[in-house]
Amino acid sequence: MRVSVMRLIDKWVGVPICAGLSLIRRLSWEDTKGAGPLRIAFVKLAEQGSTVLAYSAIRRAVEMAGRENVYFVVFEENRFILDVLGLIPQENVIEIRSKGGAAAMAADVLRAIRRMRRLGINTVIDMEFFARSTAMISYLSGAERRIGFHSFGGEGPYRGDLFTHRLRFNPHIHTAQTFRMMVEAIGAEADELPTFNMKPPAADEERPRFEASEKEVEEARDIVRRCAGGKDVGGLVLMNANCSDLLPLRRWPSERYVEVAKRLTERYPEIYVAFTGGPDEAEAVAKVAERVGSQRCFSLAGKTTLRQLLVIYGLADVLLTNDSGPAHFAALTGIDVVTLFGPECPMLFAARTAREHLLWDGIVCSPCVSALNNRMSPCRNNYCMQNISAEKVFELVCGIYEKRRGR
Repeated sequence: MRVSVMRLIDKWVGVPICAGLSLIRRLSWEDTKGAGPLRIAFVKLAEQGSTVLAYSAIRRAVEMAGRENVYFVVFEENRFILDVLGLIPQENVIEIRSKGGAAAMAADVLRAIRRMRRLGINTVIDMEFFARSTAMISYLSGAERRIGFHSFGGEGPYRGDLFTHRLRFNPHIHTAQTFRMMVEAIGAEADELPTFNMKPPAADEERPRFEASEKEVEEARDIVRRCAGGKDVGGLVLMNANCSDLLPLRRWPSERYVEVAKRLTERYPEIYVAFTGGPDEAEAVAKVAERVGSQRCFSLAGKTTLRQLLVIYGLADVLLTNDSGPAHFAALTGIDVVTLFGPECPMLFAARTAREHLLWDGIVCSPCVSALNNRMSPCRNNYCMQNISAEKVFELVCGIYEKRRGR
């Protein structure tokens, strides 16, 4: 299901349902303490990159409740990163399909709610910030302790009053710290919130390094070799041109990617440039790669699984991308990442690794996308991305590449 359709459903269906469930809640008595040993379920359906940022929060939940008592509700296509992180048992991941239409997704949501009730989940942490669908799932799970963000005084989209532990969204701390703070709220007194006498936790633990087998590494080399026309690849720079429509404002102009790729292949005779992307982007990405006009530039879009792509990250020197999932996936490997920020704030969403290199123009209307406006911006001309020059990106990529190569 398209993101735009899900947003419309979340708005026009979610508001009246959240209002109705809030009325039911007010007419009912409930215990906010949670009974028995902790059994925690995170609800974070979309955006695998955010799941990487949730590493500290999930790890803390495992410390508090035990690995076998931590669960995660997620869209089916987004569970991969959870398996890579390896913090919870694979059978503790509760999947919901998003690509089979509204009826299939609704059926999976009901199954997920029933399973959470059968498991005796007593604590739910809604990490989708202001999504109404996940607020409903959290309430209907039957958990006595429900932690999520509330729209105090209209600060953020309306999602009813369905949480026992209502938090205020702070747009001034990193998302990894926000997720960790939500876990720490388990021990807070519900009636004292949103006042929370705790400094932001560091949430800066080193992420686990993705480990590929020798067989997987050789398979990845073969994929790259085939796409490169059968030639062995020396230096490799990856580019994620982000040709999907998830958040078009985040796109850097495709002609800038083309310019940087051309200049890299001209300056370094050993460098190959590969454009990446999902199967739905394959045609568009292939056209961008063709415009470079070099035999040392090709497209990998739609030709790898996500796991194979992570292996290829480990073989490459630099990844150039906008603020999106790949920037966070790459943090699990040894690649250096150049991330271009515009409509979203790097202080909140940057990957937490020393190999992350940020470029942000910082014009007065940027960032314009946040949880408080449901990531809906009135902008129709993303100068914040257009103002990042190809020259600046090229020089940064060259500096990183030469440092890695010991030049």
